[in-house]
Amino acid sequence: MASEYSFDVVSKVDIQEVNNAVQQALKEIETRFDFKGSKSNITLEDEQLVVASDSDFKLKNVVDILQSKLTKRGVPILNMEFGKIEPASGGTVRQNIKMKQGIDQENSKKMNILIRDSKIKVKSQIQGDQLRITGKSKDDLQAIMTLLRGADLPLELQFINYR
Repeated sequence: MASEYSFDVVSKVDIQEVNNAVQQALKEIETRFDFKGSKSNITLEDEQLVVASDSDFKLKNVVDILQSKLTKRGVPILNMEFGKIEPASGGTVRQNIKMKQGIDQENSKKMNILIRDSKIKVKSQIQGDQLRITGKSKDDLQAIMTLLRGADLPLELQFINYR
């Protein structure tokens, strides 16, 4: 029996699932009557989505369709950073949506402080864009998972390598 148990806290977006959601959203946009003849489009470039449409109203509808498809595929919406709507060529408008991968230093520090203030006997250390939590009791680790899920953080967390 191991004397130390651990898990990693990460925040990642599965690009393949995003690609699948984009394809589903494009298919729905093609078949919807209110988008007939419009120049609405969604493209995936590296780790950024570019949504374009004829008007602000149609752009917001395209983003709603995209968000519903992302949610159905289990992609965390909290990890999406929506840019402002800006005019594009041909009388269209576009919006950039950046996908945040990993936990930034500021949120890692917040999580460390939260864990330390909880008085649960675990150790946490920042390892690049993830957080490693170690402890002697599995119950303590489960309590930390519950604590982090309940915390008001601006990103979606996943718990991996639980051993």
